[in-house]
Amino acid sequence: MTENAYTRRDDNSNGNSGDDGRGVGRMTGTVLVTSGTGKTGRRVVERLTGLGVPVRSGSRTGEVPFDWQDDTGWEAALRGTEAAYVAYYPDLAVPGAAEAMAAFGRRAAACGVRRVVLLSGRGEPQAAVAEEALRGAAGPAEVTVVRSAFFAQNFSEGALLDGVIGGELVFPAGTTAEPFVDLDDLADVVVAALTGDGHAGAVYELTGPRSLTFEQAAGELGRAAGRPVRYVPVTGPAYASLLEEFGVFGAEAAFLAELFATLLDGHNAATTDDVKRVLGREPKDFADFAREAARDGAWHG
Repeated sequence: MTENAYTRRDDNSNGNSGDDGRGVGRMTGTVLVTSGTGKTGRRVVERLTGLGVPVRSGSRTGEVPFDWQDDTGWEAALRGTEAAYVAYYPDLAVPGAAEAMAAFGRRAAACGVRRVVLLSGRGEPQAAVAEEALRGAAGPAEVTVVRSAFFAQNFSEGALLDGVIGGELVFPAGTTAEPFVDLDDLADVVVAALTGDGHAGAVYELTGPRSLTFEQAAGELGRAAGRPVRYVPVTGPAYASLLEEFGVFGAEAAFLAELFATLLDGHNAATTDDVKRVLGREPKDFADFAREAARDGAWHG
């Protein structure tokens, strides 16, 4: 999944955590970070700033106007940049995403952007269509795709935060295991691809070091938070109804329920070593994420 409207809504250490010899820091021109105030975008901005790389943080209400639903500001945001981080909102799997990626790719090519790093969803067939649309339109620009597993931070910053605080995680995952990825690892990989050589054309699938069911994840979260957290599995339709009760429009609720059914059918359960391949270190374990989030007060509510 990308920065979708429910689990990855827009709203640490700086710098890359490891250098595998691919030339981190060679590209030092201005980088446009789309969705720059979102969970992934703000981490990428922080790291690039820490490296001394000029950054334009694009958002709907920020200093650099950038709205995925209004392309009139795209050219101004891209003009004079060398690279761009693309985190599409609401999700690369939604209707119209491929067309948006093609349009962005054409604008980027026309503005002379040399490098594009795209956040995509792991195991999302429609997201892969959007990836190809960007590649096909970006001309000579180097395109790197970062396909992410489910964000660990969805439990501490996203829509599942209230469930952890309330002690009950209601989600349509059944007993499927998921290799939750920590966003600090993801941001480090993105920055390595934006600033270093050797990533052109690569597709990285990012996961944590082990897969957990949502029930196991709830246990880890409860131990870190110091209070019980119970996982309550529900069907996709029941989950869509629950979302509607919380104000999510019917079509969006149905889309999210269908998306989770697609992602959490077991085909994404295996881990990869792509974080280690890029950064030269192991990815953060879910238990370490949970302890750090608890220490930082994520679940004090």
